Order: sequence, then C-alpha cells, then structure tokens
Amino acid sequence: METNTVVEPTKPEGGEHRPGRGPGRGRRTRPEPAPTFDEQSGQQLTEKVVFINRSAKVVKGGRRFNFSALIVVGDKHGRVGVGLGKAGEVADAIRKGGEMARSEMVGVSLKDATIPHEVFSHYCGAKVLLRPASPGTGIIAGKTVRAVLELAGVKDVLTKSLGSRNASNVVKATLNGLLSLRLREDIYLGRGLEIKKLEAPKAPETASPSPSLPTTPAPTE
Repeated sequence: METNTVVEPTKPEGGEHRPGRGPGRGRRTRPEPAPTFDEQSGQQLTEKVVFINRSAKVVKGGRRFNFSALIVVGDKHGRVGVGLGKAGEVADAIRKGGEMARSEMVGVSLKDATIPHEVFSHYCGAKVLLRPASPGTGIIAGKTVRAVLELAGVKDVLTKSLGSRNASNVVKATLNGLLSLRLREDIYLGRGLEIKKLEAPKAPETASPSPSLPTTPAPTE
C-alpha cells in the first residue's frame, strides 16, 4: 500500500510564513546613527530624532509622500544644534537634518549640571520656562524639551512648556532660552567690574578659663 508523505514548508528567516503572500520581513528596526566627533571640542556627538512628519501631495498618478525630520545634535558638554531635514525617504531626511544640526551647533552657558538662572523664552506660539534645580533633581521636562537639554549637558533643571505644542517651535524656544543664559563672570566682565571673593566667616574663639584666685584663710579667734 502506497502512502503519500507531505513535506511541511519551512518558515523563512526574519518573519512568519503566510500562505498566499511573500516571505515575512519581520519587525523593522531603525538603524542607530554611528557616533561622530566634533572637530572643535573633540567630544563625541550624540544625535536624537525628535519628530518625523509626513506630508502628501496629490498628483494625477496618486499621492507623493515627503518626510521631514527634526534632529537635535549635542556633545553633552555645552554645545547643541538643531536641524530640519526634508527628503522623499525617512533615512535621507534624518541624514540631512543631522548634517544641518552639526553645522549649526552653538555653545550655551551652564553652571555645573544645571543652568545659572531662570529664563522664560518663546518662539512663535511656543513658550518654555526653565528654572535651575538642586543636584539630584534630574530633568523634569517633556520629551521635546528633554532632548535639547540632555544633549546640551544639563542634568538638573525644572521646566514647563506653555502655549503651542508644535515640536519645531518648542525646540527652537528651548534653544533660544539656553542661548540667553549668562554667567555672573560674563556679566561682570562686560561691565568692567571685578568679582569680590568673600572670605569664609571664622569660627568664634572659645574664651579661655580665668585662673583661680588664691583663697585667703578665714581669721581665727
């Protein structure tokens, strides 16, 4: 008696086999950009994608899509830049935005791990409030403001985003706030003044005990 054997199809690598369709491609993962170095400061640059927007143009044959990527680049030591790249593919838009951000990097004034003073900045409809914080507080901010502050090197700060939530305007408002920061040394130098260093107060000296006076014996009768 003859028996018919059926060979089960093997699942291709990278995804689940679906009958009637091509091999599965699996989950797509966006490749992380390779680290680059800043020629001026010699520090390693970190690139972060803040927002990706897709726009469509209706033509005779259908719709044509275009992508814009908002990129923030910084060395986490006081230098940060923002760029907006546009292209027909997401990868090209990210590459163009990164190149633009690296070419427009600027330095900001920081005090240790926080900012020197409070600042309120706005760009179009976006308004951002930045306040210095004590060590250990962390970055209290949303994802858009956090991206700029982290790559600039701020570790302790309190923020509040007011007004518009447009990612591009919020990033530019945050960058304008960082650029308006000034250290006390720079302010004194611009006015031609010298910073007077106050001496630490000295601890009060303890009074030495007075020597005991000799006691005279009582007169006897």
